[in-house]
Amino acid sequence: MVTKKLVGHVTVVEKNEIQTLFERRNGLNELAKIVTADNADLYEKLVKDMGETGTRFQQWWDTMAQKYQWESAEGGNWEINFDTCEIFLVTSETEK
Repeated sequence: MVTKKLVGHVTVVEKNEIQTLFERRNGLNELAKIVTADNADLYEKLVKDMGETGTRFQQWWDTMAQKYQWESAEGGNWEINFDTCEIFLVTSETEK
């Protein structure tokens, strides 16, 4: 069972930062499905950009979590609602 708990909010400017990174990461992942290693230059650029974007994406979450002191949980992750700027802690409980 997956549970979502509201743990905070971010500003519209902060939301825009992560939304841009989120969309870029998704776009790069889609591009990775069609680019092959045959085109070495493009492939290397893509791999580098994916790494940099992934790092910036994680840094945003780390920075905001520290700034706002969001609740966390073992095995959980945060999720943002881009419409409301709300941050949720998403956890999965395994049924016994």
